[in-house]
Amino acid sequence: MLLWFSTLAVLGLVWIGRRPDILMALSPVYAVQFLASDGTQGFLVLGAVVLCITGGEALYADMGHFGRRPIRLAWYAIVFPALLLNYFGQGALLLERGSSAVENPFFEMAPHFMLYPLVALATVATIIASQALISGAFSLTRQAVQLGYLPRVDVRHTSSTMEGQIYIPEVNWALMAACVALVLTFQQSSRLAAAYGVAVTATMSITSVLFFVVMRRRWGARKAGALVALFLVVDLAFFGANLPKIPHVYGGWFPLAVAALIYGVMTTWKKGRAELAKHVRREKVDIATFLKRVRDENPPRVKGTSVYMTIDPSVAPRSLVQNYRHNHVLHEHIVLLTIVTEPVPRVSDDHRLTISDDGEGVSQVIGHYGFMQIPDVPNVLGMARHQGVPMPHHGVSYFLGRATIVVTGKSGLSRWRGALFAFLSRNSMTPAAYYRLPIGRIVELGDQVEL
Repeated sequence: MLLWFSTLAVLGLVWIGRRPDILMALSPVYAVQFLASDGTQGFLVLGAVVLCITGGEALYADMGHFGRRPIRLAWYAIVFPALLLNYFGQGALLLERGSSAVENPFFEMAPHFMLYPLVALATVATIIASQALISGAFSLTRQAVQLGYLPRVDVRHTSSTMEGQIYIPEVNWALMAACVALVLTFQQSSRLAAAYGVAVTATMSITSVLFFVVMRRRWGARKAGALVALFLVVDLAFFGANLPKIPHVYGGWFPLAVAALIYGVMTTWKKGRAELAKHVRREKVDIATFLKRVRDENPPRVKGTSVYMTIDPSVAPRSLVQNYRHNHVLHEHIVLLTIVTEPVPRVSDDHRLTISDDGEGVSQVIGHYGFMQIPDVPNVLGMARHQGVPMPHHGVSYFLGRATIVVTGKSGLSRWRGALFAFLSRNSMTPAAYYRLPIGRIVELGDQVEL
């Protein structure tokens, strides 16, 4: 990447030296005159101009991995100066050669013998730069899973020291398939300009709105609103200039369609989980009621510890109720485990656990995680063991409930949403794999749920 940006800077400097009058473009007077004289056409040109600043939004993805200081240093010391020099160089080239260089001014800047090496360098740089998008997709997917907007996926940590460095095979394969389909459909990079412009400017506008949502808590609505209003003047101007590109065959409708598809999947999963929770609540048994029944009936207790995962600590897990109903026996020690995702990026180990003793050999363990963290059940139970919860190193049985979705249209979900939710549910990662439960110690108890 250093070689790439150095090459950009050198190519730009060479052409700036040949036509130093390009530096007059630093004056905003020319831009104002152009917009004033060309009216609507001048405004629509912003739809092409915005492509010069695309990629800046990817800094947010890397900032989450590296922090603000490295990103700021790399941007102001290397990336921004190199890009600025190269764009001035391209302008100088156009002043020198006119319309003959419009087709591809970047590669026209290099001597003919450097064309193929430059193409190779650009290809490698593109592959490296794509990691920002890929890592961003991994991080966003993981956070969406934690917040309940996507089914569980296989999240693999690639670093023993950096928690944010992860790999998600399903997302990686989906991105590959989408890229291949995109290339086969659009065929030429110039056809992607409209779609890319709409996607980037919409992202910039949404980011500004989200920035306001966050900063109003720290600065107050008035101060945050004043700053965001300045951002939106620029963002919405660029977005508005791209709107005429939406109806084109190779136009801005494409990213909007993809966004609608992803939004539909996320909201369907969220609503489906809510409907599933309603079904569970209709048949719920309060933990206090269940424990009273256990005291009254005094069932046989076998040696060992069983762990039941539950969403609501006040409700007896369905797998526990079903196991007792059919087998009429309980383990000597029972742990009801709940994993809670807090609305913060990370929760420290000091605040990881909430433990209570419900009596009758039943312990409540609540593990708290941030939305950027992956729950680790064995680690939680190990911490609980050190705090007095009876958890042997071996001989623990994990009981999980598994619901089979039957689409009947009886719930608040439409049939197509119900079918989509059932499909997502069938293909989501199993709780045993997601929570890293030990193989061979898991018992699944399933039932059918009509939605």
